[in-house]
Amino acid sequence: MSVDIPSVPATTPARCPSAFRFWQARDTPAARRLDRLLTTLTGSGAFPTDEQAHALCADLFTGDPVAERFVAAVMHGEIGRVRGRAMLETALESGIDAVPDAPAEMRELFAEFETEPDWLRPELVEQGAAIWRRWGTMLFSFAGAETLEVYTEAAVATPLSLAGGYAGDSALRRFLETCRFWIDVSQPGALLTPGSPGRATAMKVRVMHVSVRAKVAEHPEWDTERWGLPISQTYQLLTLLAGSVTPGMGLWLLGYQTTPSEIRALLHFQRYMGHLLGVRVQWYPETIVDSLRVLAMTVIARSFDAGQHGAELIESYPEAFAPRPNQQGWARVRAAYNYRINSVYAAMYMAPGTRRGYRMPPAFPWILIPVARFPLITAMEIARRVCPPFARVHERVMSKHRENWYRAQMSGREAQFDASGALRR
Repeated sequence: MSVDIPSVPATTPARCPSAFRFWQARDTPAARRLDRLLTTLTGSGAFPTDEQAHALCADLFTGDPVAERFVAAVMHGEIGRVRGRAMLETALESGIDAVPDAPAEMRELFAEFETEPDWLRPELVEQGAAIWRRWGTMLFSFAGAETLEVYTEAAVATPLSLAGGYAGDSALRRFLETCRFWIDVSQPGALLTPGSPGRATAMKVRVMHVSVRAKVAEHPEWDTERWGLPISQTYQLLTLLAGSVTPGMGLWLLGYQTTPSEIRALLHFQRYMGHLLGVRVQWYPETIVDSLRVLAMTVIARSFDAGQHGAELIESYPEAFAPRPNQQGWARVRAAYNYRINSVYAAMYMAPGTRRGYRMPPAFPWILIPVARFPLITAMEIARRVCPPFARVHERVMSKHRENWYRAQMSGREAQFDASGALRR
């Protein structure tokens, strides 16, 4: 079911951040030729309709009002962060009625969080989660590598640079927190079962986004007219597409055979995850083709304006996996492998022109590893399709592997999903 959006005449200028250059880029000769070609071949253009594009541009200035009211009233109000966090934990575990003194803003947040949207199809949510499980740690590697491409944009890089979590020595810790989120939300029944760790993690991430958004928006380095709102609705939508359409298609390069129907299930899984995260875009693409149009829109809109902040984020990513001085024996061997293989994936999923602008580790000869594994992964994918018992065993093995990988990387630490600290500058 599509979300209705207000009709906006194509001649009306959309409010759009100046660094998001879609309207200018769309009128270049190259973009027009591509649009005409695809219209001739498929009957529809390369980019969203003007009405859809207007909505996406407007949502670059939109945040999460319901969660923002909760954070302002509870975490930053008389209740305070410590007690507010405890109230949040209780409500997530036992329901909002277990917090009798919950303020109205908290009840509003949980009423929205616990209401199932009319468009929800639970079976597709579970199918999408199962696909994430069977990808195992490959999802982590792909997501980390594909994100490097958008670190060239100041609208993405500046909040992460200011918060400091994805740069320098903190890069691995914050990336592993994100991996914990991916694990939690894709466990069987995780998003659909009240009180589950997956739903709790989604809410904590949602609240964390509010805190980061508020701090960055008030920082003198942030320019709202240039970039929109930090962690805006549109950029959150792009994150959802980055967990569905792009890995579904991109992992074919490594032998993972995700079908169009499975990618549609991933889109639905991600849409419901977005609902729990407070993503309320005016228009959500529900087909693979519409999703690709959104991605094409954002590709031609890029400004490549992240500068040194983007460079720090991009170059810190592969280095985060490099062996540390205190690692010895098998732990050091495993870290060396993770460093090399993630350097390979960065080379595979970054545009060559983008990658050449940064100091990145060489991919050769380590790129021979995924080349050698391709036949094995392809064979496993075929076996999974023709033999359901094998598919069930394969999914359990991959789920266990991703958990063991995460625990080994965390070395006894736990993910906090807390943005209460100050910005690093």
